This record gives sequence, C-alpha cells and structure tokens, in this order.
Amino acid sequence: MSAPIEDYALISDLETAAMVGRDGSVDWLCLPRFDSPACLAALLGTEDNGFWRVAPVARGPCAQRAYRPDTLVLDTRWETATGAVRVTDFMPPRAQLPCIVRVVECLSGVVTMRSELRLRFHQGRVVPWVRAVDECAVAVAGPDAVWLDADGPVRVLDREDSMVYDFTVAAGRRLALTLVWAPSHRPETPAPLSVPAETLLKETGDFWRRWAAQCRYAGPWRDAVVRSLITLKALTYAPTGGIVAAPTTSLPGRIGGGRNWDHRYCWLRDSTLTLSCLLRSGYRDEAAAWLDWLVRAIAGDPADLQTVYGVGGQRLLPETEAPWLPGYEGSRPVRFGNSAANQFQLDVYGEVLDVLCQSLRAGIPMPAHVWSLVEAMMGYLLRHWREPDQGLWQVRGPGRQFVHSKVMAWVAADRALRMGELLGRNGSSGEWRAMRDEVHRQVCREGWNAQRGSFVQSYGSSVLDASALLMPRLGFLPAWDERVRGTVRAMRHLGHGGFVRRYSLNGGGARYSEGMLVACSLWYADALAATGRTEQARQVFERVLDIRNDVGLLAEQWDPDSGRQLGNAPQAFSHIALVETAFALSASSSGGVRRPRNRAG
Repeated sequence: MSAPIEDYALISDLETAAMVGRDGSVDWLCLPRFDSPACLAALLGTEDNGFWRVAPVARGPCAQRAYRPDTLVLDTRWETATGAVRVTDFMPPRAQLPCIVRVVECLSGVVTMRSELRLRFHQGRVVPWVRAVDECAVAVAGPDAVWLDADGPVRVLDREDSMVYDFTVAAGRRLALTLVWAPSHRPETPAPLSVPAETLLKETGDFWRRWAAQCRYAGPWRDAVVRSLITLKALTYAPTGGIVAAPTTSLPGRIGGGRNWDHRYCWLRDSTLTLSCLLRSGYRDEAAAWLDWLVRAIAGDPADLQTVYGVGGQRLLPETEAPWLPGYEGSRPVRFGNSAANQFQLDVYGEVLDVLCQSLRAGIPMPAHVWSLVEAMMGYLLRHWREPDQGLWQVRGPGRQFVHSKVMAWVAADRALRMGELLGRNGSSGEWRAMRDEVHRQVCREGWNAQRGSFVQSYGSSVLDASALLMPRLGFLPAWDERVRGTVRAMRHLGHGGFVRRYSLNGGGARYSEGMLVACSLWYADALAATGRTEQARQVFERVLDIRNDVGLLAEQWDPDSGRQLGNAPQAFSHIALVETAFALSASSSGGVRRPRNRAG
C-alpha cells in the first residue's frame, strides 16, 4: 500500500529533488536533473523499484517532523522503546555533483538504526552492479554511478542488490550517510564525500535562511508564504532559471485513473503568475532568471510556440509509458515525457506577452531582440486568434473556442500595445488595437451565458470554468462589472466540500472524476476579495491552508471526500497561487485597493 501523497516532504539542490516519506524512506529521486530517469521510484511502484530508508530497525512512521525555520532542511524524529532519534535530511545547493546527506543523531537512550538503499536505474527498472571502492559502496549501471559513504561498514546484500548499514547510536552521538551521483566513467571518489557533513549542513541552512530573509511579505500568513516561496525556489533549475511544475510524474488526479502526467517540465501557463509572485515577494534575480529562460525557450517561429518546455528550454519531450511500474496505488499508466508540448494552446501567447510587459514595467533589462519577438507573435495572432485550441486545461481531443484562450488573446494585444507605448514603438498599434477590441466584443457576446448569468468555458456551452475568475486580475473587465460579479456568484455551482472544481461536466450534472485543483479555490478567494467579499475570501484561503501537509506542502489537487492530496506534488502552481492570494488578502485587510494588472483601454 502506497503512503499518502501528503506523507512526503521535499528536499532539493536546485537541480533535482527527492521525496522523503514519514517512514524515513526516500521513494523518489531523479539524477542528475529533475527530468532525468528515476533511480529511486518506489513512489510509483514497490520497494523493488528503488528506495533509501534510514529509520529505526523497528520501522514505522515518525513521531514528528518539520523543516528547520526558513530552510529546506528536514528533521524527522522517532520515539522508540529504547530511546529517541532524529534524522536530518538535506541536499546541499549544487556546487559540483548532486548529493543527499542524512545525519542521524540520538537524542536520548540507545536506538538501533538501519540504512537500506536499493537503487534501480532507468525509471526504477535496471538493477545496478554494486561493489566496494575506498570504503564506500558504489552502484553502477550504464552512464550512472551512485556512491554511498557512511561512518561505518556498508554491507551489500547480493540477493536483493541492496546496500545495508546497521548501527546503534547512543545519546549525543551523531552519524552521517552521504549519497552522491557521478558519471560512471569517472573512477575517482566524488568530491562531496570529502566534505564533513556538519559543514554541508551549516552551509545549506545558511543558504536557505539568507534566501528566505529577502521575502517582502509581512502579512498574517508569513510562514505559509515563505514556505511556498522556498518550495518554488526548490523547483527551480538553477543553471537556466526554469521552474518545473512539480518534481514528480504520474501521481494521479483520481486513484486508479489514467490521467497521470509528467510535470517535471516548465509550463508557459504558469509564467505570468510566477513572475508576479517573484517580483512582489522581493526575488528580482529569480524573476530575471525566469524571464531569461522564457525568452531563450520560445525563440524561433511563433507558430512553433509550445505550452511546455524542458528545464533547459528543450522542445522534444517524447511521451512514453513504463509498464514495469504498477503506478501509485495502481494508477496506470506511468508516463515519462509530455505530449502536451505538441498541442496548440492560444493562451500561451497572452502569457508570454504579459510576462514581457510586466518585466518591462518592473525595469528588468530585456534583450534588444525582444521587440521583434513581440511583433512576430502579434503577426501570428492576428492571423490565428479565431482558431479553436486545446485550452488552459490541455484537453486531448478536438479543439474548441475556449473563453479563457480568447481572453488571453486579448491580453496579448493589450500588453503589446502597452509595451509599444513604453518603448515608443507604435507602428502596428492600429491593427493590434482593432484586434484587441474585436476579441473583447466577441468574448462578451459569445462567452457569456445569460441563463447561467456567467461567463462559461467555451462559446455556446453552459459549462462553468474557474478560469473565468481570472478576468478581473487580467484586466479584461473590472471587478465591479456586473458580469464579473455574476460569474463569481455562479462559481458556487463548482463548489464541493468547501473547494472549487476547475470546471463542471455536462453543465454540472455528471459525476466529477478528479480532485479539486487547489489553484482554483485560490482564484476564487482572489475574486471574492476583489468584489468586496473579504471575509468569505479569507475563509476560502484558510481552508486551503488547512489542507497543506504537516510540512506546509500542497499537491496539485485535493479530494474533500477522502481528505487526501492528489496529483503531482509539491505543485508550483498551487504554491504560486497561495502567495498571490496572501498578498491580495493582506491588501484587502489593510484597506488597500487591489489594482488589476491592466485594464481595457
């Protein structure tokens, strides 16, 4: 039986990440990058697919765990019949090679511990060759080598191809275990193994505390905001500035279902909120790095713009299935790669141009060729904005005239006009203004359902969609417009268990088959605050805070019926929305008026 998704905590070195369970087991690890093949994949299968557990021999869940304040250093504590012990897990920010350090400290009495590492390379499938080298255990398979160093002898169990280290710690004694990945063709002992664990621990804690201290949020939910920002930083691929949606793949939106996707990539749909979140929180360098990644990734013909890219900006993300992995609680198939990269999604053009406009207004330097990119994208949109697409939710099937996609086409024209004004480049402003006005009229005419009293998902439908809540934030219509207020009121029909679905099925009559997308409830809180219902907005927001796990992490979705997190975790989209809503509610509570990003001219 798989552990609940909310049982997992995250550690990261800003190039990859590991998921650590309450039982002390690392059940997910991809090396050396977020999107590399997994070498520990028990999260999507069994222990035979790879894990690394450090825990008392008696095993079982911990008594308590927490991140050290303002860091990504995780302390896990067990109480046993003979004493208490703490395991401190962290990944030092990458200097050379990726490593995980696990420091065991006995707090009282005497505790017998076991470290058991079972590596399975190439997505939990390939059994490595394990041998001893220079008092370390080394596992090799193809291009990968993993070294394990411990303060004592590590036994190799040939029958199970595992590395096991049994040891006893008495009160006050510490012991460290360090795992390092290196290319298998390099025979020398990796450098991180020569650095004392205590030095790495201090440097890692200091790094995260310095970073967290830059946060400008000073409202009532600071702890939650800082934890979300640390999580967002942890999902950043430092060499390029790209931010992955999540460090995991194929955690299901419905247990036993097949809608299991790989989120270890960078989505353009997240780009506007990501930049806004980083800028307003005080992280200008990270915002600039994200912008640089974006501009590099989308270079080329606007017709080739994708919705999702790799952490290095790569475009080819071939989607494959892994039949040897049984999936999380039997949720198959397990997928690696993402074919959504090949979909046509009109909204991404608006996302990109909104990001560029925000950056320009924030004073972030942009490459000289960016205006040519703006003109090329607008030239493409002038020809194609009327076409159907797959929409924000990446529908796999025939395209439709999604309302949110058209709103984002309006955003694209609006932001291009504003950038032209700022830069003194208005050569095409007449065409762009005409397009902006035509899109606005069409959406207000075709996207409005008088019977529902709300904007709907696509032209001519009666399906409600939470993305309509973004209209005032995007400046498409002001919050006081009665159509916005009607849309916010209608969203109660998407409610279930105190949370908001992303859309209704068949006008709301069909049974919904996935969890509540966390971000949608936060958009609802934003819209409630913008329309003057601040107290109700706070209640919705605090309800979301209550579903974070014990270390403050959110998955993509929440199931109010089972009380479980669902989907890939931790999810950047959820944590970005949390930060944005905290800022919005703090402004509302202080009597400030929240201004939309832009308004129709």
